[in-house]
Amino acid sequence: MAQTIDLLHPAKHAAAPTAALLPDPSTFTFAKLADMGGDLIVNIAVAVLILVATVFASRWAATLVDKALGRLRVSRHDRTLQQFGSALTRYVVVILGLIAVLQRLGVQTTSIIAVLGAASLAIGLALQGALSNVAAGVLILLLRPYRVGDQVEIGGQVGTVRRLDLFNTSICTKDNRKVVVPNSKIMGDVLINRTAYETRRADVDFDVARESDLDKVFAVLKAVAAAHPEVRKDPEPWVGVMAIKDNSFLVTLYAWTGARDWFQVGVDLRKAGIEAFRREGVEIPYPRQVGLTPETDPARPHEESEARRPTPPNQPVGRA
Repeated sequence: MAQTIDLLHPAKHAAAPTAALLPDPSTFTFAKLADMGGDLIVNIAVAVLILVATVFASRWAATLVDKALGRLRVSRHDRTLQQFGSALTRYVVVILGLIAVLQRLGVQTTSIIAVLGAASLAIGLALQGALSNVAAGVLILLLRPYRVGDQVEIGGQVGTVRRLDLFNTSICTKDNRKVVVPNSKIMGDVLINRTAYETRRADVDFDVARESDLDKVFAVLKAVAAAHPEVRKDPEPWVGVMAIKDNSFLVTLYAWTGARDWFQVGVDLRKAGIEAFRREGVEIPYPRQVGLTPETDPARPHEESEARRPTPPNQPVGRA
């Protein structure tokens, strides 16, 4: 017999099938929490593994690029390109790994890229110093004003280039200090590369007395330069008078040597020149201090010294 519907109570019959379709609230809550917790733990674990793998992969890729560039003819004897390439490879791998980590954690990277694109102007203004350093680093790599191992003078600091990165350059001074200079400052300031060329001239100055025989002085200094093993024969050493002082002549010795031996050769020639002057009897003038009194000073007339004598006590003073 067909089921009859109570027309007086329709809501009672309509709620029955709806209640039958809804699951048990307790079962729904615990199941979803278990699924969400399990997925979250799995995603975090995978993200950590990706991050660790990214660190090792960045080091491995940087080392691989460094060795590959070392085999090239253009960069075999230049550590600048190798260090720059390895650093750039490491940064690229790290960025790709971070993007993979964000995707695994459920972050929509497309939305992040869109936000970064919309805020590119603000980001560019905030990072203009860092971006200028990166651009300057690329220009340094292309123009090659210096290389790793060169002795340079940057902003008053003198040292040997140890490393060139995307953002700065590290130099080591002669007293073993590390100086980090931003690449943008290097490109915008005066740079002196002391070892860019194979040879360099050492200028050594000497003061000799005016009574000295200049031909003898020139011969002594040329012999000193010829006796040094690091002084080049071509161009040959040159000696000449560069200035006339109050009590001496300024004699300068030009000697060409290797760029990396320039400092020590100058020190050696200065010492050898002084010793040769002493052996040959060439006088090196020294400053002398002479004390003058009113009686011995030739610049003061005798009448002035007489006027400075004390007046006798009985002699009137002033106008008669």
